[in-house]
Amino acid sequence: MEEAELVRLFQQEGSKRDTFAKLVQQYQQKVYGIVRKMVVNHEDADDVVQEVFVKVWHNLDKFKGESGLFTWIYRIATNESLQFLRKKRRRMFFSADITEVLINNLTSEVHLDGNEIQLKLQKAILQLPDKQRLVFNLKYYEGLKYEQIAEITDSSIGSLKASYHHATKKIEEYLQRD
Repeated sequence: MEEAELVRLFQQEGSKRDTFAKLVQQYQQKVYGIVRKMVVNHEDADDVVQEVFVKVWHNLDKFKGESGLFTWIYRIATNESLQFLRKKRRRMFFSADITEVLINNLTSEVHLDGNEIQLKLQKAILQLPDKQRLVFNLKYYEGLKYEQIAEITDSSIGSLKASYHHATKKIEEYLQRD
């Protein structure tokens, strides 16, 4: 279903629930994918995705269409992911480094088939600062254009290009050291 049609149907009182179910069905896997790459743990990703769609439900009436619906939902997903990581850092203040926790989650997760190269790449990505990791994931894994990422992250294209460049250099350095 087209984005504009989904928004229009959602704003009609009688079709809100059915339309929202279609919206979730249409976007849930993509949202889960980007959230999972950020928070790593499956259960945490499920919680964040649920929070994303709760926010979509509560705010879709206010959606103005200044960006695409997909972009708007991705913005919510990326913000929720970053907020989740900030909260997790605060809770862990002295007990552990969140990067180590994420790497431990990564190595214990069953979504990886044990491919050593893939595991090394994921560990390298987890070494990046959250925003660089987000930009890298959106560009490399999601295949989004800088213009789309700029809308999602509310950043300039130039800063995104620099962030992606720095991320790839850090990943290369990590892989060469490891």
